[in-house]
Amino acid sequence: MKKTPLFESIAPSHGSSLTVNNFKEFNSENPPSWHYHPEMEIVYVNGGSGKRHIGNHISYYNDGDLIFIGANLPHFGFTDRLTKNKSEVVIQAREDFLGDDFFEAPEMASVKQLLARSKQGIVFHEQTKEHIGPKIEALLDVPSFDRLMGFLNLLQEMAESKDYTILNAENVILESKPQDTARLDTIYSFVSSNFTRVISLEEISDKVSMTEPAFSRYFKNKTGKTFTQFVNEYRLVHASKLLAEQHLSITDVCFECGFNNFSHFSKKFKEFTGKSPSQYRNELTKVLA
Repeated sequence: MKKTPLFESIAPSHGSSLTVNNFKEFNSENPPSWHYHPEMEIVYVNGGSGKRHIGNHISYYNDGDLIFIGANLPHFGFTDRLTKNKSEVVIQAREDFLGDDFFEAPEMASVKQLLARSKQGIVFHEQTKEHIGPKIEALLDVPSFDRLMGFLNLLQEMAESKDYTILNAENVILESKPQDTARLDTIYSFVSSNFTRVISLEEISDKVSMTEPAFSRYFKNKTGKTFTQFVNEYRLVHASKLLAEQHLSITDVCFECGFNNFSHFSKKFKEFTGKSPSQYRNELTKVLA
């Protein structure tokens, strides 16, 4: 039985319509889980490296991250004990926190478009991250009115930025019903704990009490991917992280991530990233040098 709730209930502190938290230490008693909430969420990870798992999208980030997650968009936490980040500031607010029609005002047109884009998940790149990240951290230490004004300014700056990528470009349904979230949580958590070995369709189907054909149809419908594609992508994202850390040989990375054939691993890695494992490591080394 999982301890972490699948539906995350968020309550702003007294006198505030926003929730702004700073997580400086990893809480092993509350590990990342597949969850959702009706609040939009902005996450600024200051330094470190880790995985993004938002909707149907999984990828790896290095040297921090700035992410905008729309309301009810399922996601995993972004940091763990291996991330080695300085801090993680999370801002959460309901879209109607200033009233039902606030974002209908003509002055808020670009922000309204930003909120619509956030339903697919947005990652902002280096220039915007470096500019906005410190402003997000600054919201931790200001009175509630200044925090509100600062948040609106952040939304406007994010709306004006062109320095971003939409994470779920496919036309897929991302807003999960609670029962779907519970089932996907079981699937994703099982994969995150067992991706280094072979996971059969029979085994994962049994975990959620479905037949193999029914599971295959369900998973493809909810994620836009086959289960094999999903597991391989999870392994490849983990491989990207290991290659960046440079502690293992490429052959060791291959087997550490659950691939049992080096040529197959190299082929899949190039399909996924556009680069061979050695090219990926060499280019990243140059960037970080």
